[in-house]
Formats: sequence, structure tokens, C-alpha cells
Amino acid sequence: MGELGIDVLLLSVGADLPYLTGYEAMPLERLTMLVLPRDDDAALVVPRLEAARVQERPEAFTVRPWEETDDPIGLVARLAGPAGTAAIGDQTWARFVLDLQAAMPTTRFRKASEVTGPLRIVKDAAEVAALRAAARAVDEIASAMRDRPFAGRTEAEIHRELVDRMLELGHERANFAIVASGANGASPHHEPGERTIAAGDVVLCDFGGTMRSYCSDITRMFVVGEPDSEVRDAYAVLVDAQEQAVRAATVGTPCEEVDATARRVIGDAGFGDRFIHRTGHGIGIEAHEDPYLVAGNALPLAPGHAFSIEPGIYLPDRFGLRLEDIVLATDEGPERLNEAPRDLAVVD
Repeated sequence: MGELGIDVLLLSVGADLPYLTGYEAMPLERLTMLVLPRDDDAALVVPRLEAARVQERPEAFTVRPWEETDDPIGLVARLAGPAGTAAIGDQTWARFVLDLQAAMPTTRFRKASEVTGPLRIVKDAAEVAALRAAARAVDEIASAMRDRPFAGRTEAEIHRELVDRMLELGHERANFAIVASGANGASPHHEPGERTIAAGDVVLCDFGGTMRSYCSDITRMFVVGEPDSEVRDAYAVLVDAQEQAVRAATVGTPCEEVDATARRVIGDAGFGDRFIHRTGHGIGIEAHEDPYLVAGNALPLAPGHAFSIEPGIYLPDRFGLRLEDIVLATDEGPERLNEAPRDLAVVD
């Protein structure tokens, strides 16, 4: 905060608050906000009815409950003091941002991620252990799905099975479970529906959740019966693209170069215009966070950066393919946290 000239950090809903305090605010119309002045003690402003959920940490912050008839915006403004510059949580609701700007008219507001991003992007040993545990859980699910029936079941049924399995294996919550069969696979974020999976269908399963406060994310491909040559050949390109991108993800390599590596392989095979998203995203207490593996991001990878590598090939009205693992940048080289088989699984 001192280096950036920021006088106070204001954090409401979003991942930064639990990262620093261990407390995750409910997304309510009642304001919760950590007020962290650069040169003074921190205070967590919470509605009185939520205060019991906060684990007190007097060495880190005091808890300041407010009553239903209080003015929490005024309380935050008083705790912030005459701040020249405030960094406010990126996901703070607009209603609170606007009210705070009115209550602090001489304060310049900036994004809190300018402060918290550089802290969160590098994972320590405990964070890596949590990411590994989450990855092992979804690996187990992805491997088990190779022996599960697909034909005759709807996308929604498979979706529910993935969600149930994540919860059974220790996830506190399932964040998403994309199941996209046949032509639906060409939509990368397809919402699972009532389409019944049939013989010959290619099925994309991309799922993840939160376990011990850290996220999992994996994508594996299935096909009902033996794949035709078009699917098999396109998938071979995808596997090569992912493998080369993982190998390229060494410490010191710019994020954009990892993206370019995967893109070159897919482009050389004639599918360049069918790879329609970035190669990867960071992962931690959020499923998507820094660093992003995308053109234009020259940030060099550093030890402790954790991110997905997930190239895709999407053919409209036919099928979609994606292969995703979580990778950790280390001084010894890239380390895959996911170990489930990566071949195109033939299922019944």
C-alpha cells in the first residue's frame, strides 16, 4: 500500500476478504467491509446478525458490528479517515461504491486488486497443498467416469453425478459442472440440459469446486463408442497443443508465450479459428484469478503461480474438444497437479 500510495484498503464481498481474514461475507444488501488503513489498525464492519459467523482475530482486526438502524457507510468513512486514496474491492456492489464515494468526496478510488493481486498470485506451501488435494479429488472423479454409462442419460443427469461426487469427495461446494454432448460441445460454457446422450456422441466434461477454500478445475473428453477419424485426429492435435503448452510454462516465460505455444500447434493443424478462448487462467481461492495465459499478458511466470492449461477446438454444429489440467510453475519446471488419464475415453 505504501509503494502504491494507497491510504486505506476497503474489502467487501469477493475473495480478497476471506483471503486476508478467513471470513467470507454473505452477498447481502447489508454492508460487510474490512477497513484496513495503511498506518492504523484494521476493523471488520459487519451487520450485527452476521457477527457470530466471524472468527475473532484480535491480533489482526477488530470486529465492528452495526445495528439495523445504524449507518454502515458513515462508519466505514470514519474508520477510513481522511484518506487521499482508497483501494476498494473489485467485486464490491455498485450501491456501496457510490455511497462511499459520496461519503468520502475528497478520496480517489482505485482497484483493491492492485494491492491484493500480487499477494494472491504466488501460492505458498499450504496453498499448493490445498490445490493438490482438490486436484486429486477431481482426478478420482474423472477416472471413475471412464467406467460409467453415458448413452441414454441426459447432460443434466451427468451434471448431477459430477456435482454429487465432488461433494462426496470433500469439496465444500461444486462451482460448476459443464456437460456438453454432440454439437453442444462447440459452446465452451454450455449449460447442461435435457439432451439425451447417444451412440457416437463426443461429450465434454469440465468440472470443479472449492475444497479447503481452494479450487479444482479439470476437463476430460469422452466418446460413446469408437470415435471417427475426424474426432480422433482433432483430439490428437489438442493433446499435442496442451503438452507443448505445459512444457513451455517454465519460470520466466511470459504468460502470452504459453498461450502462443498452444495456439501455434492448433493453428498449424488448420483449426486456428476454432480455438476461441485464452489458453488458461490462474486458480486459487477463486476458480479464475491471475495469472491469465492470454495474448497481451507479458507477465513472466514465477514459482508458485498456479494456472490451468486448457486449449480447445470447437466445430459449430458438430462437436467441441477441450483438455484441461492445473499446472504449478516451479524452479524445477512445470508440475501438473492433475493426473487423470488424458486420452479420449471410450464409454458405453
